[in-house]
Amino acid sequence: MTSDLHAAPGHAGSGRPESKARSYARLGKLDVYDYYLSILVVGSAALLPAAAGAGAIPVLLLFLLGEVCTVVALVAFDDVTGFRDGSDGTNYGPNDPLRRKLRKPLIAGTLTEREALRFGWFAAAAGAVLWTAAVAAAPHRPLWTLVVLALTYVLALQYSCGLKLSYHGLQEAYLVALGTALVLVPHGLATGEFSGFALVQAVLFGLGPLMFGVYSNTNDVVGDRSVGRPTVAALTTERGNALFIGALSAGEFLLGLGASLTGVAPWWFAVLLLPGTALRARQYHLGFRVGDIMRARRLGFRVHRVHVALLVLANLLVGGGFAG
Repeated sequence: MTSDLHAAPGHAGSGRPESKARSYARLGKLDVYDYYLSILVVGSAALLPAAAGAGAIPVLLLFLLGEVCTVVALVAFDDVTGFRDGSDGTNYGPNDPLRRKLRKPLIAGTLTEREALRFGWFAAAAGAVLWTAAVAAAPHRPLWTLVVLALTYVLALQYSCGLKLSYHGLQEAYLVALGTALVLVPHGLATGEFSGFALVQAVLFGLGPLMFGVYSNTNDVVGDRSVGRPTVAALTTERGNALFIGALSAGEFLLGLGASLTGVAPWWFAVLLLPGTALRARQYHLGFRVGDIMRARRLGFRVHRVHVALLVLANLLVGGGFAG
């Protein structure tokens, strides 16, 4: 283990000090930037042609900064809840050598609960200010974008505290919904438009974080069951969970295929996504045939990033006139 459960605040178990800045960065999971890639998908769709999209750049930058702050608040509050109910102590305890305890500063003792809460509320306030500024600077403000943005912000703070959405069977649905909103809202603010193709891309983007989240849940099933956190992995059998994740993996492919077949997306869209589909199949094989859940989880990050690159490429092709 890289730290001791009872390490003094500000120090790792190895005796080497962990700076507060580093601990706060760990608390905010700033190294896990996958939700923030939504802005690349939106930018590739909204900024072409360049003459029409130039005015959207400040809006997208403000939205991205607000997105970072809001997600940081979400994960900080999630860590506080996991620390309080003991689930993180179980999942990052001495019987799980694959997990790095320093990634949970409250468990490692490098931050106090009060410090974590203060950090979370500061990030939440900054997120509200930045998203308000993005709306004020937006060239378009369709009512639906304002409603979805407000819901996204409020529910982010209720994910694991307050209403505790993730403790009432909504974790998996929320992860998809969050990613979907983080594409649709800035797209609407930048372009004033809603389209089927944008919705398909948004849902595909949202499925990315879900598809490494469900592998995390598979690994964390003991801790989640111990505190009554009803993830699919905790509620069902190993076989049932494997079938659920397999269905999600297939559904991701079928969404792209259906969009191509119905004309919602260009005919070549599903073909373009095949490298991501192949990696997704490998992820499932690693997790449920080889039995290496944590390696499959890590691969999930790469699959998501490949999908983002492919969505960006699709938008550039469409923006360049190659709509098929």
